Amino acid sequence: MTTEDLDKLKYPIGKFKKTENISEAQIGEWIEIIEDLPKSLTKLTEGLSVDQINLPYRPEGWNIKQVVHHLADSHMNSFIRFKWTLTEDNPTIKPYFEDRWAKLIDGNDNDLSSSLSLLTGLHTKWSMLLKSLSNEELKREFIHPEHGKRFSLEETIGLYAWHSKHHLAHIEQALRNQGKF
Repeated sequence: MTTEDLDKLKYPIGKFKKTENISEAQIGEWIEIIEDLPKSLTKLTEGLSVDQINLPYRPEGWNIKQVVHHLADSHMNSFIRFKWTLTEDNPTIKPYFEDRWAKLIDGNDNDLSSSLSLLTGLHTKWSMLLKSLSNEELKREFIHPEHGKRFSLEETIGLYAWHSKHHLAHIEQALRNQGKF
C-alpha cells in the first residue's frame, strides 16, 4: 500500500483546511454539523456486532469503538477549552495524549452507549453555547502549547465540524472495508 493510499484512508474527507474569511452562515453550518454528530453517530453504529465495532478504519488505525470513545474524549476537551476561552483572557489550554487515552479501558469498551450518551448531552450543551456566541466572543482565542499558536473560537468550531465528519467517514470506511485494505 502506497503512502498516498494510506493518506486517503487516514483522511477520507481530506485534511482540515482553515477558512480565512469565516461567514456567519458558515459558522451556522458548522454548528449544525456539531449538533447533529450524536444522532449521526448513533444511527451509524446502532445494531453493530462486537466484531464490527472492532473493525479498524485503516491498517494500524483505531477500530470503530475507539473512534466513538475518542469522539467523546476529544469533544469533552474541546467544550472545556471553549469555556476557558470565554471566561479567561487567552488561556493556555492543556493538550492530552489521545493515543494513550484510546488505550485505556474506557476507550476499548465494547459497549458504546456511555460515549453515545455523553456525546448526546455534551453536544446539546455545546450547541447551545455555540449558538449564543457574539461576533466578539467568536474572535476570542486560546493558546495551544503543542502548536505554539493562538486559535480563535470561530476557527475551532470549523475544526470540530471537520473532526465530526472526519471520524464519521472513518466508521463508514471501516464498515465498507470490513478490515480488508
